[in-house]
Amino acid sequence: MDYPNSSAKARIAIVGAGLIGSSWAVVFARAGHSVALYDENADQVQSALGEVDRALAQLEHAGLIDESPHSIRGRVRLVADLASAVREADHVQESVTEDVRAKYAIHAELDVLAPPSAVLASSTSALRTSTWSGSLRHRSRALVAHPVNPPHLVPLVEISGAPWTSDDAIRRTCALMRAVGQQPIVVRTEIDGFILNRLQGALLREAFELYCGGVASMADIDAAVRDGLSLRWSFMGPFETIDLNAPRGIAEYCERYGPMYEAMASGGPPRKWDREVVRSVEAERREHLPRSDLQARREWRDAKLVQLIAFRRKFMEKAARDDDRA
Repeated sequence: MDYPNSSAKARIAIVGAGLIGSSWAVVFARAGHSVALYDENADQVQSALGEVDRALAQLEHAGLIDESPHSIRGRVRLVADLASAVREADHVQESVTEDVRAKYAIHAELDVLAPPSAVLASSTSALRTSTWSGSLRHRSRALVAHPVNPPHLVPLVEISGAPWTSDDAIRRTCALMRAVGQQPIVVRTEIDGFILNRLQGALLREAFELYCGGVASMADIDAAVRDGLSLRWSFMGPFETIDLNAPRGIAEYCERYGPMYEAMASGGPPRKWDREVVRSVEAERREHLPRSDLQARREWRDAKLVQLIAFRRKFMEKAARDDDRA
């Protein structure tokens, strides 16, 4: 089945109903697709429905959905067994524990139970497709569709296949993701961490170096990103950012500042996040936010993301109208 636009409705199976799985349910259901939600832990499925309800209420309050939460929720059905969940699926989104043996085991079952035409996508944030799909009979339809947490608010999805994943499976998955309002990017060659986590990892490594070297406090390092870099990065990537930061564009920027960045490179191996380092950052972070307040802060994060998304939507709609009038 092809998914060229939002009018082509797919049957979605979500396997694994944790935070990511429940958020995926919102993504697909709000776009009009029917969703079968399965988890081997029945209590987890009930908890997931609570997460779905909370997310939909938040989206409705911000004006980010076009129909009632009740209508959207009605497209999500709980399924008691794996076979029933995937029997008629066009797309299976697996979000079980981040363990290669668990991925291999569940995809071995999915390969038998799901229709041969269904794409088998994993939400893994670290495991290459080739590590768990090589022995599948229909391995050409297996791939990674790694979201950013939570996917119903942050649209990026990394699509990464193994050497044997078909171009058709990649194409169909990208089309589906675009149809449900996500922004797919393709990892052309398998690599640990894909794209997003490699970029995030580079920033985290430098953040740890600055913190452990006594250059700045954790709060000030966070502020440098929150109140500095991220303001531009919320609507531009790093290449566009530097392209606009020199009068004649990116080539001039590289000529001007390339030696500076080269000189800043430490040249040595990255600092290990050993127990002493982790204890230190944990202690300082908990001074700012007690562990008991983590869930409330996550909800605060989601509320802020909703506000940002609503603003960006209005901004882009206005920009489009201005372009039409120009």
